[in-house]
Amino acid sequence: MSNPVIETEEHRALRDAVAALGKRYGREYVATVVAEGKHTDELWAEAAGLGYLGVNLPEEYGGGGGGIVELSLVLEELGAAGCPLLMLVVSPAICGTVIARFGTEEQKRTWLPGLADGSRKMAFGITEPDAGSNSHRITTTARKDGDEWVLNGRKVFISGVDIADATLIVGRTEDARTGRLKPCLFIVPRDTPGFGRSPIAMELAAPEKQFELTLDEVRLPAEALVGDEDAGLLQLFTGLNPERIMTAAFALGMGRYALDRAVDYARTRQVWKEPIGAHQAIAHPLAQAHIELELARLMMQKAAHLYDAGDDMAAGEAANMAKYAAAEAAVRAVDQSVHTLGGNGLTQEYGLASMITAARVARIAPVSREMILNFVSHQSLGLPKSY
Repeated sequence: MSNPVIETEEHRALRDAVAALGKRYGREYVATVVAEGKHTDELWAEAAGLGYLGVNLPEEYGGGGGGIVELSLVLEELGAAGCPLLMLVVSPAICGTVIARFGTEEQKRTWLPGLADGSRKMAFGITEPDAGSNSHRITTTARKDGDEWVLNGRKVFISGVDIADATLIVGRTEDARTGRLKPCLFIVPRDTPGFGRSPIAMELAAPEKQFELTLDEVRLPAEALVGDEDAGLLQLFTGLNPERIMTAAFALGMGRYALDRAVDYARTRQVWKEPIGAHQAIAHPLAQAHIELELARLMMQKAAHLYDAGDDMAAGEAANMAKYAAAEAAVRAVDQSVHTLGGNGLTQEYGLASMITAARVARIAPVSREMILNFVSHQSLGLPKSY
């Protein structure tokens, strides 16, 4: 019996090529960009030119014809090199996927080529001040007024709105049959009247900034609606499952970067006769971190394959598990890496201390680990809900 192929030769070649690109930029590049208040435009442009940004989008619209398997690989390798691109999670993975699956032909022609070649970006707006992780409490509403839609509401912690040409907004419309509100997706161009943004001051040092959005009587044409008004959660989760898979890739790359720095240090740092990596108190926690990262990667790959195969239900379970596992593994890998370096782990020279804050993001966003445990307990185990 032959062994199953976990990763194809083509995928390994893509992984190697992206890793080589990442190494030419690295952590120092990102640190400089953050210090100067700029964006990772050079890396974004080069990754676009090599076809990495749109690797998951359809070929007929300028993409690579692959899927979330390939895009998650790109993000993981850039993260492992110390230069992850957060907008990969948002622009091609969430927005590009939703438009590719549910958009009109006009929406596909308008947006997908630009998302694929990096010339256009799209942000994603779902989180609200009073809703948190409960998407059923979203209060941003859209009402019909003749041939137009009128949106009102607020969003928070929306990444990259300042560099995005538009934001894919999750609003709720009234079901004429039941009177209940249902989720719908709207493309809101950046300069639309009534669409305001204000930056949120964050302790997190990242090139991508976070924003609060206000939608005050934002008027949109009928064609701003993406997909079927009655599809509801189906279309929404088409974007949320890739978001969880890509967040896992982001966390895995971060964990791998930190672990590599710690292993290099443990090999060469000598306090007694042997390098500190010879001592099991140092070696075993690093080995454990490596195991946990590898296990999380397997679940991420499973989730990505299920999603690309069109099994949305199974992909939903696996995507949540992958995001949970990768976030936990990354937090522990970063913590152990800092601890391995001791005082040096807190210096700017080694660049690991800032990752303590960054690693926790994967535990919190786009959904908290507690909500993932709720999902698994209800959906996978069949236990009753507490809410």
